[in-house]
Amino acid sequence: MDYARLRAAAFKHGEDEEAVTVDTRALIDKVLARYSGEWTTLRELIQNAADAQATTVKIKWETLPSTQVPLPSTTNRSDLLKHVITNHTLRRLVVENNGQPFTKTDWGRLKRIAEGNPDETKIGAFGVGFYSVFADCEEPLISSGSEAMAFYWKGNALFTRKLQIPSAEASPNTTFFLEYRNTTTTLPNLLSVGQFLATSLTFVSLQNIEFWIDDWQVLALRKKSSPSIEIPIPRSLGTETKERHMRLAGADRTSTQIDATFMGVLGWKPQTASAGKSNDAYYSNSSTSDLPSLRSFFSRLTAGVGHESARSKALKEEKAVQDVISEDVTTLSTSSIFLRVTSGTVATKVSSSFASELERATKKPPPRTTKIAILTSSYDETVASETSSVGINGTKVADVFSTVLPSKKPGGRIFIGFPTTQTTGAGMHVSAPSVIPTVEREAIDLNARWVRTWNIEMLRVAGIMSRLAFSNEMADLNDKLKRMSESNKKGRISPTDVEKCIPEALHILKTYTFTDSTPSGQVAQIVEEAFWMAHNHASIEVFSSRGVLSTSKVRISSEEVGKFVSGIPVILKEMKDAPFIQKLITYGLVRDITVEDIYEELGSKALDKDQLLHFVSWAAKCAVTGELDPPSRKRLMDVAVATISDGGDSGDIIALGSIKNFLGANIPPTLPIPLSTMPASFTTNIPQVQLQALGWEPLGIAPWLKFLVEIAPSKGEEQNITKSSKFAVQVLTVVSKSWDNLSITSKSSVVSTLQHITVMPTKVGMKKPGESFFQSVKLFDDLPTIQGCNNLKEKFLVALGVRKTVDLETIFTRLLNPPPMGGETKHKQWSHMELIKYLASVKEDIPAADMKKLTESRLCPAEAGSPNQGGTERLYKVSELYEPKDTLRALQLPILYWPGPPGSFRSNSTEAKFLYSLGLRPFPTVPELVDMMASSDQTLRSNAMTYFISNHHLNGYAQFDLSATDKAILPLEGNKNQLVPPSACYTNERAAILGYNILKKDLHQHANKFGVLRDPPITGCVERLIAKPPQDRNAAVPLFSYFATRLNDLGQNHTAKLRDALVVPVTRKSELSREKSGSSVVHIRPQYCYLGSSSTYGDIFDFVDFGVDANTFLFKCGAKNEPTKPEIAQLACGEPARLLSVLQSPEKYLNLLRSLADELPTLKRDRDLYKKMKTSPWLLGFRELSSSKEKPDSLDDDEAPIKQYQLAPPGQIVVLDDYISYRLFKQSLLCAPEEDALEAFYMALGSETLGSKVQEDVKIGSHAGEQDGAQWLRKHVLERSKIFLHEYSKYKRDSIKRDEKWLEKNLQVEAVRSIALRRSLRGQGQSHVEKRSAASVQNGSAWILYVAAEGRPDMYQVGQAICQLLLHRPSQQAYFFFEPFLKLDLLDLRARGYNVDRILRAKAAEARIAEEARRKALEAEQQNIREREQEWARQTRAGEAARETAKTPERNPRMPGGFDESPEEEPVDIPQKPKRGLLSNLSRRFGFETDDDAQKQLDSFLTPPPAAEPKQIGPAGPTPTPGGGQKQKQKDDGLVTNPAAVQQNLLNAIKSTRAHDSSGLFTRPEQTEVKEQGTYCDSKPAHNINFAAEAPGGMRVFVAKDLSIDTGTFLSTNLAHIKQFEAILKDVGSVYGLPSKSTHIFYDEHGSTIAFNSSGSIFCNLRWFNQLHWTKIQGPRSGEGRAEAATWWWVVLAHELAHNLVDLHNSDHSYYTQVPMATFSG
Repeated sequence: MDYARLRAAAFKHGEDEEAVTVDTRALIDKVLARYSGEWTTLRELIQNAADAQATTVKIKWETLPSTQVPLPSTTNRSDLLKHVITNHTLRRLVVENNGQPFTKTDWGRLKRIAEGNPDETKIGAFGVGFYSVFADCEEPLISSGSEAMAFYWKGNALFTRKLQIPSAEASPNTTFFLEYRNTTTTLPNLLSVGQFLATSLTFVSLQNIEFWIDDWQVLALRKKSSPSIEIPIPRSLGTETKERHMRLAGADRTSTQIDATFMGVLGWKPQTASAGKSNDAYYSNSSTSDLPSLRSFFSRLTAGVGHESARSKALKEEKAVQDVISEDVTTLSTSSIFLRVTSGTVATKVSSSFASELERATKKPPPRTTKIAILTSSYDETVASETSSVGINGTKVADVFSTVLPSKKPGGRIFIGFPTTQTTGAGMHVSAPSVIPTVEREAIDLNARWVRTWNIEMLRVAGIMSRLAFSNEMADLNDKLKRMSESNKKGRISPTDVEKCIPEALHILKTYTFTDSTPSGQVAQIVEEAFWMAHNHASIEVFSSRGVLSTSKVRISSEEVGKFVSGIPVILKEMKDAPFIQKLITYGLVRDITVEDIYEELGSKALDKDQLLHFVSWAAKCAVTGELDPPSRKRLMDVAVATISDGGDSGDIIALGSIKNFLGANIPPTLPIPLSTMPASFTTNIPQVQLQALGWEPLGIAPWLKFLVEIAPSKGEEQNITKSSKFAVQVLTVVSKSWDNLSITSKSSVVSTLQHITVMPTKVGMKKPGESFFQSVKLFDDLPTIQGCNNLKEKFLVALGVRKTVDLETIFTRLLNPPPMGGETKHKQWSHMELIKYLASVKEDIPAADMKKLTESRLCPAEAGSPNQGGTERLYKVSELYEPKDTLRALQLPILYWPGPPGSFRSNSTEAKFLYSLGLRPFPTVPELVDMMASSDQTLRSNAMTYFISNHHLNGYAQFDLSATDKAILPLEGNKNQLVPPSACYTNERAAILGYNILKKDLHQHANKFGVLRDPPITGCVERLIAKPPQDRNAAVPLFSYFATRLNDLGQNHTAKLRDALVVPVTRKSELSREKSGSSVVHIRPQYCYLGSSSTYGDIFDFVDFGVDANTFLFKCGAKNEPTKPEIAQLACGEPARLLSVLQSPEKYLNLLRSLADELPTLKRDRDLYKKMKTSPWLLGFRELSSSKEKPDSLDDDEAPIKQYQLAPPGQIVVLDDYISYRLFKQSLLCAPEEDALEAFYMALGSETLGSKVQEDVKIGSHAGEQDGAQWLRKHVLERSKIFLHEYSKYKRDSIKRDEKWLEKNLQVEAVRSIALRRSLRGQGQSHVEKRSAASVQNGSAWILYVAAEGRPDMYQVGQAICQLLLHRPSQQAYFFFEPFLKLDLLDLRARGYNVDRILRAKAAEARIAEEARRKALEAEQQNIREREQEWARQTRAGEAARETAKTPERNPRMPGGFDESPEEEPVDIPQKPKRGLLSNLSRRFGFETDDDAQKQLDSFLTPPPAAEPKQIGPAGPTPTPGGGQKQKQKDDGLVTNPAAVQQNLLNAIKSTRAHDSSGLFTRPEQTEVKEQGTYCDSKPAHNINFAAEAPGGMRVFVAKDLSIDTGTFLSTNLAHIKQFEAILKDVGSVYGLPSKSTHIFYDEHGSTIAFNSSGSIFCNLRWFNQLHWTKIQGPRSGEGRAEAATWWWVVLAHELAHNLVDLHNSDHSYYTQVPMATFSG
């Protein structure tokens, strides 16, 4: 919708403008509903006083005495005041100020709602604040200076009266008199009022506020301020807001003191016992702090004994206070509060558009400069405020200033002149007069677009001001601390001074700590953001251990760091948990002490002993946690220096940069250590992992030993490891204890350090380790054995080289060699058995070198033969001999000679184990046994094989792969003398069919031991099969069955090779001897054979059956159970005739084609095959054979047709999609089978549809004169196409080509004289011409549906033409499916189950639209009539002189059934058409042509015979006038009546028609007097009828009450008559532009009424239609019958329309009957 055009049209053509009215009372009530805060009226009136520059405001409540409780008979003012508080009600509120009197502008603005104060320096903006007085007051009165104004109501309208006050009574003050609406309002809570007034005085420009109750002044507030002190704005402070709309131009600071003097009644709480019911109201006005809360309620439920005692104590204290106050509630108390106000001047700068938008919202321009103030209370001022109260006898009566101090709940608030409900979230108030509040001034407006931007900028200025005030207070604190430090003697800030200032510092931080604000959390966020972002540098002042410093210089220190550094300013421990400090940490403004800080501190001075201990501990922890990275750690260690002393100023110096090690637990601290090792006293309590994180390593044993060896020459004998046996034992003991924990490298280093020095104490002195022996070595007495080393580990000494055995050379020399000739020896010569026994006893102590030497030495003889024959003289290495066993002797191996009885050599003895360690062999190896089994000695072969089998598992022979040997060792089955390698034979006897060797059968169970496989390699088997395929079925069955057992071994390469190998024997019949049953065997590839048998394809394809196992093998090789679709297609394309002859039936061939059609996507993948399928003559088509006598265009079949099938390429076969064309050209067509699947298959291969081969040429005749029928048909087709497509898509969605939207956009319908369709078969020279009633032709992008004008169009042909546009392949089924949708009406379709409700609703909507169009047309006609009246008047005046007397009109023909006209009435001339008759014109308008007879018939019908009985069409007879006679006709002046007047009367008649029983009141339209008309007649009553039903088109049907048959029976019998009659009446009514609902059908069984007009509703009799027209309409000339009926009833409607103007049947009625007929017959 074009809203701009619509708005312009409204201004141009809309109705007259009207002002918007306001219900003043409702408006004020709705405004007051927005004011939710307490004391709204007081706030607005005090603000009014401030705007008027007043200094004092007096607030007084006047009361009414109680009508139930009498005034006490006492003069005690205290008792009287108590009585007033508890029993009186409010009468009037009087608020007086000494400000400037109201000006004329002020008085005027007071009367206008929403006209705020345009002064941008004033707070008032919306002009609705004053109207808060109507919350309790009905008619306020205001006096100011010499004038007064009273407000009063008249209904819901508010009025004012203004008067002049006599000079004697005039006062310079302004007073508001507010009479309370009712007299039951109780007094408010006085303390709550006092607290509100105290808070209100904070920022307003007032100095005094007085609060009175009648004549008692209960509270007096006085404010005084010190001179302001300018605050310089530092350059580092950013004074401009984020969006640059505002800038802080200047700032100053003022100290303010507010003094309060109040009566004790302010804190008095009436007792329940004496107060009565009025106390409820009194407490109801108390502040929320006095009301019980849910928290206190639940606290009472959950409180324990302690809480109860505390509560009891509090109640006692409260009672004591109330007792003191109650003694005299008029006693005065005083209290003061001290505040600090930091004010700023704000310069604003906004664009003109911004200013105009803001002025539109607030009714005042934004100020160029404004003020903003921050109210805080310093620590000293807060303390002074808390101690300034002076109560009654030292008792604090009330806390008047509880809501003034921002540090108390609810905290700081935003003041816009007065406090709003919006809190700041910090311990400060913010006064911002230029902040724009919401209408009720309870909160800040953060919703409206421009106002929101302005308010946010103001809040940002507040944040900047807060930062400035914070810096100022921190500077004051720093000055105070400096003064304290100057007073002490040290002259520097001491920790004591810092500690004294901590409470004040915490107070400042709390003041400027922002938390959540309410109700809008954005306020605190905006102010806080500006607070932190105001400074140009990322720093802020903070109180530290060195005073107030920037956060860039202050650090956060841990307790541990503070133990070794003390010169860095840090956050004090007492302040760390403060929220402000936490925010500093979160924002990163203050950070922990850094390595750089510690580096500078360590570089400035040396550490003492305690500081060194703490520093090492801290550094170690930080290093292990990663807080101290290696570079930083190294820097600190390099700079750190410690002085170690035990009390003096001097001592040892430790440079931590040179430390590399620390002492572990393995080295005693009493022994000497290197200088690079940290003394143990500094590392004792530090975990080793932390020390290692410092880069220090534990002092290792090896480096420590090297250090001791290196310093040995420089040390005395007592600490010389090479000279002092005692010191050496101490050192060796330390090393021995750590030996097991030393690494191999360390052990090697220790050994290399000690093995070459005299470090071992022996009985003969200090010796090297290799020269020393254990004390257990006693083979010789002169050996140097160690002593004093009992605590040393044996393995440590062994590693150093201390010996446990005597070397072999000595043994060989002293024990084995024979004594010299003639010499004597102490020892006899040992045998090899004795030597083995000795060596076995000391095996563990024999060095590895000696063991190696023994292994290579020839020590033992072998058996000379049998065990009893002794040993050989030749000595063997032990590794050359075998264990003495009988099984090994049978293998002819060298056996160790071991004298003694059988079994004396035990394999588990110590000597045997020692021999095994020297290499004694328990059994031969597999290669040795293989050599034996391949020997020519059959006995040896047999023994070797038996030994191998028997000891295969015991000796671990399974680890040896015997199949790899190439020596012939195994016998074969059937030829025991032939030996073959294990790889040349197999155990599966079925493999022999391929010519493979089979292992001797009794060795099959041991085949896996020899590495013999069950089957030969599959590759070799495949090659042998291909090289020598089976020659017949008998040979193939076992061979293929063997391969079936090897299916898991066949790989893809094997199956691929077999698939293309000619290995399958097939028996085929010889072509030459087929009849003689001759056959031959051929070999085919497995992929071309098929398993089993097939009755269908058995004679076409090669089917084989070798049994289940063999068939499984062939299936693996590519054989199939049946041919695949591509194979069948390949065969069908190559040999279609043979395939057809084998199948012997077209139906079977079609079944084959159906199966191929289902697999068409698969067939398309083979491009060559698909190309062949499109060109080969392999598709089956049929040609219908008929009698030669049958005509080509005959459509009648007396006999079933004969179909001849033949093979042809796809291009020569057509798909039937046009049955009519097929009947015409069937003898020349070869057609595809009539199945959807086959047709799609044929078309995919290239077959064309018959419709594409038949050329249709439509010959269109000339256009018909009338196109109304074509327009109706187009609408009808579009309507029914929607239903058709919806239903048809349920069955064949894919067949739909276009939707109803396309059809509506592109379809045109034209009526023509004739349509002929010529069909031609391309390439055949055949054609046929047919006369059609409908056909569609494309014209550019549009389609035209041509319809023959003669007769009613054939809906079948219409549907056929439309289906060709909507469907891909329209069929006969689609045509038949569409036809009933075009023929049946919507109700019949709905009766058949179709959903047409939507269309019916659309028709109803169309009817409403048509009605609206008719109304607009009548309005346009009305305008045209006015113009014609003006033109007629002009022409009349111009030709007045030449006017002639009009001729007397002829008598008007009677309406059928009408009354004779009155003899007094003169006939009126009826206008006649000069050319064709009335009936002729009517017929042409309705789209029908009538002949002359019809014209004559209707003419005669209009003038019935005089003798005919008159038939009633309206009320009988004229109605007499009240005078008793007929109204006389006016005198004829000779002038012709203005035609426009006649047209206007006709238009009024049409407008006055209405639906029967319409809710609208029928009023006869006014007539312009026409001198041609007769006398006026009255209207007639309605007939006796009842409503029966609605016709299909919505027209209402009525029946007579005395109907003889049931209404339902009547309706079912006359349904068709009613539908036809309704259609005619609608067509006739559309000519006149009548609403469809104004015409009705009625039926009676007797009477002469044709139609009647009842109060503008026209009723037509169905009985007359049935008798006069129904038979002819149903006859062969239905068109003429319909034309005749339409013309007849057209005249009837004209007659009834005239009754809307004239009741009587007189000349006037006749005149108005003819006028519409003449007007609408053109």
